[in-house]
Amino acid sequence: MKSIHFIALIGISMLLLTSCVSQKKYRSALSREQQLQADVSRLNEEINGLNSKVTTLQNESAQMAKQWEDAKKNAADLAGMANMTQQQLEAERKRLTEMRNLMDQQRQALENIRKKMTDALVGFNSNELSVYTKNGKVYVTLQENLLFPSGSAAVNPKGKEALGKLAQVLNANTDISVLIEGHTDSVPMRGRYEDNWALSTARSTAIVRLLTNTYQVDPTRITASGRSKYDPLDTNETPEGRQRNRRTEIILAPKLDELMRLIEQQPAPEPAGTDTNTNA
Repeated sequence: MKSIHFIALIGISMLLLTSCVSQKKYRSALSREQQLQADVSRLNEEINGLNSKVTTLQNESAQMAKQWEDAKKNAADLAGMANMTQQQLEAERKRLTEMRNLMDQQRQALENIRKKMTDALVGFNSNELSVYTKNGKVYVTLQENLLFPSGSAAVNPKGKEALGKLAQVLNANTDISVLIEGHTDSVPMRGRYEDNWALSTARSTAIVRLLTNTYQVDPTRITASGRSKYDPLDTNETPEGRQRNRRTEIILAPKLDELMRLIEQQPAPEPAGTDTNTNA
């Protein structure tokens, strides 16, 4: 009887021991499974992070490739623009050299005109006329007492003599343009002419008719104008000043067609698409 109880006790102990071992294995397996799930989640996060980095790197690589292509294109454009700019500089240097040479020629021509006029009119007094250069032109200023009676536009014999000598120079130098300006003092007109505008204009046109009709100067070279009292040389408050203001100016200038062409000539424009400002 005791043997039976002992055997039963052993069986129960074995059953309990087996049950404890199974629960321990279960808990251990469960712990491993949870760890594996945590590892899988961590690995998935790492994979997602790596994929994101790969995408970023691919985008940066594409952007850098585009920037490299843009840089190569800009370098080619800059090389072309540098070549074009050098050509433009050479063309501009040539234009400026031509302009400087022409200006020297114009200055020399102006001095030649002044000298010829001075030599032609050498027999007249300084209180009758003067010859000088101003603003790139030669001015022959003839006073009223040489050319006209007071208040008249009829040229005096001595004035005709002076204009005849001047016409000889003009006819021998056909490249000279001629502007004739009549000037008066500020004293209001009385008599034949309505005002000083009318008198100054009548005097300049009278000289034009004498030069073209009597002395055969080409009329296409001549311009006549009246300035009235509005361009005085001296004060109109004194008799001496008013006398200086009553004058006719014959303004002579070499033709400047070639020089003006060079001045108006614009440098060649830079080629399109050569903007050197590049945004990264």
